[in-house]
Amino acid sequence: MLTGKHLIAGQWVGAVKTFANEPVQGEADHFAIGSVELVDQAAKAAEEAFWSYGYSTRTERAVFLRAIADEIDARGDETTAIGMKETGLPEARLIGELGRTTGQLKLFADHIESGGYLDRRHDEALPDRAPLPRPSIKLVQRPIGPVAVFGASNFPLAFSTAGGDTAAALAAGCPVVVKGHSAHPGVSDIVAQAIYAAIKACGVHPGVFSQIQGGDRAVGQAVVQHPLIKAVGFTGSLGGGRALFDLCAARPEPIPFFGELGSVNPMFLLPGALAARKDALADGWAGSLTMGAGQFCTNPGIAVALACDDAEAFINAVGAALEKVGAQTMLTEGIASAYHTGTARVASSAGVENVLSTSCDLRNATPYLFKTTAKEWLANEELREEVFGPLGMVVVAENTEEMLSIAKSLVGQLTCTIHLDHGDTEMAQCLMPILERKAGRVLANGFPTGVEVCDSMVHGGPYPASTNFGATSVGTLSIRRFLRPVGYQNMPEDLLPGDLK
Repeated sequence: MLTGKHLIAGQWVGAVKTFANEPVQGEADHFAIGSVELVDQAAKAAEEAFWSYGYSTRTERAVFLRAIADEIDARGDETTAIGMKETGLPEARLIGELGRTTGQLKLFADHIESGGYLDRRHDEALPDRAPLPRPSIKLVQRPIGPVAVFGASNFPLAFSTAGGDTAAALAAGCPVVVKGHSAHPGVSDIVAQAIYAAIKACGVHPGVFSQIQGGDRAVGQAVVQHPLIKAVGFTGSLGGGRALFDLCAARPEPIPFFGELGSVNPMFLLPGALAARKDALADGWAGSLTMGAGQFCTNPGIAVALACDDAEAFINAVGAALEKVGAQTMLTEGIASAYHTGTARVASSAGVENVLSTSCDLRNATPYLFKTTAKEWLANEELREEVFGPLGMVVVAENTEEMLSIAKSLVGQLTCTIHLDHGDTEMAQCLMPILERKAGRVLANGFPTGVEVCDSMVHGGPYPASTNFGATSVGTLSIRRFLRPVGYQNMPEDLLPGDLK
């Protein structure tokens, strides 16, 4: 059952004022609205918890992470039901996302137990070295302190209350204060209950996790500006993320803001690949573009091809494939409204041809397909902006030089993809140095939707894909965001942290 309350250091806290979710069907549920005062309470509790949790053993934290996963699994049916009601996502998608959420908690538990992420180093003392002796210096990664996490609209489980940012921070030894997303407060409520159950079962300090629901901009600003918060994890819009990033940088003590802000995830379709499998590429792109109503941060919104008959056949095949896709419910009314506005803006842009125009209203989305030239693309920066939803654009280049110019014009991306076949290697070799500077993940002959949670995954990229090009928000490397190296010189064994003994 829903509490409708905030969880602040082990206490369920209500409020006089409430807000309602936006169910696809059925009655709305009501939740307490957050406040700046609750942010202060949660941050102070997190700081208090850090003095024990930040110095706990890796084994203790691994047990806690696995307990959270088990408690979420135990509430799987309830979580899926409220998720379908709030977001319109299908049951299979939510069940899969729940499995990803619990799976990454368990993966992080295994990872920290192995200890490799600590990057332990030791330069032994050289007392007889001339002209100066060298002291003994040991290095290990240590947790940074309380972390704030903003839930994401498009992943109510895997990128929200107990999602990747929270799991990474807890694995590192950092207490977490979550600002729940108003798109799915019911899911956030139930997951917070699961975390609280794990806290009690494991005997962890209750300040290790708090969640604040709802609230105006002042609440979000208070989270990132609170002096006890030492880092922020965020997945969302470029505008909202940039505003929070600027607040983090303007603090008396600036803190890192790990934000994933947006990407059009371009694909480059080389001539050999189009000649060999244009129909398969068309079907694959249509499926990737419309998966989940296009509400994935890795949605491949742009395809670049050289002008030729195969490219025209590919465009026609994509249009035919997309035409078969019906209306899909979007996550929120606000996201749907932004999609309708974005499609209208692209459709009215000079030099853009409508290949497939559909009709959608209210909270629904149907696919759109547009075509433009490299010259128009390079001249109009608005065409490069992300439209969150199932909108695709094909950019036709007259020659290799124009294709390379398109690649060079890109801002930072989460992913870039090359589709190639026999005879395309030389052109692909020209693209690769550009694309690896533009994206955190470069793919060959695949589609970027779907992000594997593993050791080698990079889900980030140059700005504006993310605000920190050296980090990833998915995979075990994400834990390193919430750690900092500390060196210990000539330190007695009894004073060293446990991971260095």
